Amino acid sequence: MTADAIIIGGGAAGCIAAITAARCGKSVIVFERNDHVGRKLRITGKGRCNVTNNCDTQTLMNNIPVNSRFLYSAFAAFGTQEVMDFFEELGVPLKTERGNRVFPVSDNAQDIVDALALELKRLGVKVIHKRVQKILCSDGVCTGVRAGGQDYNAQSVLIACGGKSYPNTGSDGDGYTFAESVGHTVTELKPSLVPLVSPDKYCSEMMGLSLRNVKLSLYDGEKCVYTELGEMLFTHFGASGPLVLSASSHIREMSPNRWKLSIDLKPGLTAEQLDARIQHDFAENLNRDFANGIRKLLPAKLIPVAVKLSGIAPDRKINGITKEERHKLGELIKAFPVRISGFRPIDEAIITSGGVSVKEINPKTMESKLVSGLFFAGEVIDVDAYTGGFNLQIAFSTAYLAGMYM
Repeated sequence: MTADAIIIGGGAAGCIAAITAARCGKSVIVFERNDHVGRKLRITGKGRCNVTNNCDTQTLMNNIPVNSRFLYSAFAAFGTQEVMDFFEELGVPLKTERGNRVFPVSDNAQDIVDALALELKRLGVKVIHKRVQKILCSDGVCTGVRAGGQDYNAQSVLIACGGKSYPNTGSDGDGYTFAESVGHTVTELKPSLVPLVSPDKYCSEMMGLSLRNVKLSLYDGEKCVYTELGEMLFTHFGASGPLVLSASSHIREMSPNRWKLSIDLKPGLTAEQLDARIQHDFAENLNRDFANGIRKLLPAKLIPVAVKLSGIAPDRKINGITKEERHKLGELIKAFPVRISGFRPIDEAIITSGGVSVKEINPKTMESKLVSGLFFAGEVIDVDAYTGGFNLQIAFSTAYLAGMYM
């Protein structure tokens, strides 16, 4: 079987590239090993699909810590406004929320997937549900792929099968294997946007406790490298939730005793206002034990841990607590510490950090510099960003550019 363009992977990048090439009049085959395209898209943004971020190019670049300059041409060709226009023209109305995050008005990721699938069908793109086994090359030119024991020929082939995160959605690292098989360099693969492991046993004691409207800061030694207001969760291994996932992408190298989270449990109060609040609560509970006198101040699961870390005995009467001890409690509430010792496994990460070296890809076309007719798009490339719609924007922009030049 022959086509003008073959695309490996029917995810965010693969679908956009296929649609772009087909709109240019090319015959396109998409190989998607799952039963349906867009499986990973359906679970992004907690099932709501944060399609992009409604920001300017400079803000976009600022949110990509790895190889952002490589993406300049891709963003110029298909930026955030173009992505929003693209989906609205496919009949999916969008809205912009806090942090300029863009979602479908319906809050349903399936609407994005359905719109892409319908457009692929309208354009006559052939979707084959087989796993690609090999990239076919001859004299430095990509000539097609082998799938299901059969050879498929094409003038150009796009590797857009994702990273190693969420392998049950189909992205289990095949793209890196394909790239290496034809001579490409794959940089070290690490989890990004991933839950964090803590050696502090009290995290497991608070397992299941979700904190909302807290301010999380990540420290590299004494230096604060990230701070944000939002939600997080304590788990049996450490911490997770939106704030923690975002913080994880700022950790480029994990080493012992280097990283620490600091949680401001009452970010709406200054230290003085918090102290006044504590004094008010103490005044109402003067003859109670300390552990019982702060029930209105903190979530129930957090109280035993806070008591332990404060150094104040749980059965100490509140009327006997000193001013210095009260201030220490306030400091703990404003900077609750969680040490970090590692990442959770890469298959729990939202995205993979690392990938095909950008030095070996033409940033203006997404074509391989080593193999003519071979293209790359999305997470398989060594670029990754923070949360907020930036990673999907990378997938869409690189895929559009690849689709145009295929």
